[in-house]
Amino acid sequence: MDNWKSILKNDLINWLLEKNNPSVRYFTLVDILDNHKQNIEVLESKRQIMKSDFVQKIISKQNSRGYWFEPENFYIKRKYKGTVWNFIILAEIGADGSDSRIKKTCEFILNNSQNKESGGFAYYSLKGGGGADPKVLPCLTGNMVWCMIRFGYIDDLRIQKGIKWITTYQRFDDGKQDLPKNFPYIKHINCFGKHSCHMGVVKSLKALSEIPEEKRTKDVLKTIENGVEYLLKHHIYKRSHDLSEVSKPSWLQLSFPHMYQTDILEILDILIKLGYKDNRMQDAIDILISKQNKDGTWNLERTFNGRFITNIETKGKPSKWITLNAVRVLKRYFN
Repeated sequence: MDNWKSILKNDLINWLLEKNNPSVRYFTLVDILDNHKQNIEVLESKRQIMKSDFVQKIISKQNSRGYWFEPENFYIKRKYKGTVWNFIILAEIGADGSDSRIKKTCEFILNNSQNKESGGFAYYSLKGGGGADPKVLPCLTGNMVWCMIRFGYIDDLRIQKGIKWITTYQRFDDGKQDLPKNFPYIKHINCFGKHSCHMGVVKSLKALSEIPEEKRTKDVLKTIENGVEYLLKHHIYKRSHDLSEVSKPSWLQLSFPHMYQTDILEILDILIKLGYKDNRMQDAIDILISKQNKDGTWNLERTFNGRFITNIETKGKPSKWITLNAVRVLKRYFN
């Protein structure tokens, strides 16, 4: 059952387990070595994440109320430095949802970004408002629901409402369907239009994949099914109506973290986490394997470094994050 190991050019487990990156160490122990989350080493790695220099640099810029910089500009004005972006980074690296500073950010976003009526998340402060607000975005809603579930909010009624937004409004159109002329579609042609935004689909599926299997409702399962088929129809990164064409070349460049963007590695990770192994994924798998360096590592090919509060690894160099995620995908796909 370890066929995936034969694909790797080198055994990099010890490199991924180095203590200088407790987040990668934590996910390696859990996802690659299959240690229980209550394992002593796992628990210690989890504790060290919040103590790491990387997290401390981000937290040092956090306001005592849980936001970064101007509270109302949590998404646009301070792009990649504002509240939403740091929130996504902290969720990606496995920050502790029980930490009071993380909880303050969760509550800030729920109180300022979530539409209280629809459950979707907006890119500008709603200040507790509701109604058919045009500022709600599908990719942002997916990302925020995903983060909140990672931080332990799965049973919170507000997050259940966010999940309901996804299952109610997220579309998987492929250039043929007519768009409904009501909220939220009419205000977001770029997100929906005749062809659904790829990123909106990916982030919605990412959120739903984080829901424990036993808590997935019929609506969630149906939405997952529709979203997966949409991605498979596109062979993950191609134009569905001409599979010889790449939809967006940047999706072939491996990145971390993705924010509202995506790449083949993130999409493969989501699909495989949901239990899918389909022939239409094979081209993307082959590309991923081809990007492995001679020493068995994968490089960080695309990054928003320079725009974050603190940089994450170095572009063009071997990346522990990309390598970890690639190994996890190959392990789950070939087992």
